Amino acid sequence: MESTCQSFCGGAILAGAVAEVSQSAIPIRPASFRPRLDHLDLLRGAVIVLMAIDHTRDFFSNEALTFQPTDLSRTSVALFFTRWITHFCAPVFCFLAGTGAFLSSGRGKTKAEVAKFLVSRGLWLVLLELTWMQISWRFNFDFHDVDAATLWALGWSMVVLAGLIFLPLRVIAVIALAMIAGHNLLDGVSPAAFGTFAPLWKILHVPGPLPLGGGFGIYVAYPLIPWMGVMAAGYAFGALMKWERAARHRAVLWLGVAATLGFVLLRATNSYGDPERWSTQGSVTFTVLSFLNATKYPPSLLYLLMTLGPALVILAWMDRERLARVLQPVVVFGRVPLFFYLLHFPLLHLLALGYSLVKYGRAPWIFVGPAAWNGDLKVYPADFGFGVAGIYLIWVLVVLLLYPLCVWFARLKQRRRDVWLSY
Repeated sequence: MESTCQSFCGGAILAGAVAEVSQSAIPIRPASFRPRLDHLDLLRGAVIVLMAIDHTRDFFSNEALTFQPTDLSRTSVALFFTRWITHFCAPVFCFLAGTGAFLSSGRGKTKAEVAKFLVSRGLWLVLLELTWMQISWRFNFDFHDVDAATLWALGWSMVVLAGLIFLPLRVIAVIALAMIAGHNLLDGVSPAAFGTFAPLWKILHVPGPLPLGGGFGIYVAYPLIPWMGVMAAGYAFGALMKWERAARHRAVLWLGVAATLGFVLLRATNSYGDPERWSTQGSVTFTVLSFLNATKYPPSLLYLLMTLGPALVILAWMDRERLARVLQPVVVFGRVPLFFYLLHFPLLHLLALGYSLVKYGRAPWIFVGPAAWNGDLKVYPADFGFGVAGIYLIWVLVVLLLYPLCVWFARLKQRRRDVWLSY
């Protein structure tokens, strides 16, 4: 857990350093008179910045041509942890999206209004996944094969949550925990068992290609059942955020400790919670890597305990007013996370294009997707990219370049209340 805290705090401190870009540009408070829970924005900002490390690796890692970060027979310790620290991002962001939905009902919105917004924003995220994200990843307009990933899962989870919010909060919590804790019981059920409904089971539980006919298809990278559970759990968790600070601090801290210990103890038994068992490796270090190498697609129970548990401990630590003021630049990223998310992909791709043109004088490989996708196909030059140190330097550059834009957009959202800005 110490390494996890260091990873989160390291990302936060790094983003905090970019405050020097423009001292006068840091937003102080949103225009609304209702105070925000800044520690939620702080955690959201930390994970959205951390997330960019993995995508930088996708576009620039020369190790991607010969190594795979989580394949213990084809990885290095540095590459493994470069991937592993970003495992926290999707679960935390999905969880906090549910928390935000709960809190919005306490800001003058009825449940019907919250549900309407969840449906419309959810469908908007799905549309962005199938359009903007495909172009940003590939730099081409071939939509025959598209990927259903992060925004896809967030979007459909919002649509489902729109219906769940009309249930009692305890019922929502039970449904959420059942999805998170029980979905691995279904790992042995194949899509073929559902006959004509096999495509639906792929969308809900089994990652893989989903042919649509006419040469078109979707690759479902993020099956929905566990992600819907995570967002619903975040919604139920939102009730704790209305408690007095000291009480919620204790509750969040112990929830985080319990989930983290739950991961360690259940993982040690090698009995349930992840389709991949850990095993003793040739060294203690790689045995630890095997222990931490939980399944993300779809996120197993152990994967979610491993990520959300420490994240809740960190959230409890962040629940102090002074910290949010000191790390205000990280809060900025947390207030405009989708804006950052949508911009950092094409920025990374443009940087990879520029690097290729400077080094090779051509860049046809840039228009088929990032290096991490195409290493096995040898589309990229054998000497393309950088090692782990170079990856982190490019990541810092991307954060610095996007920070002023995020400040501008955060200030725009303060000044104006146009409906489109909420999307």
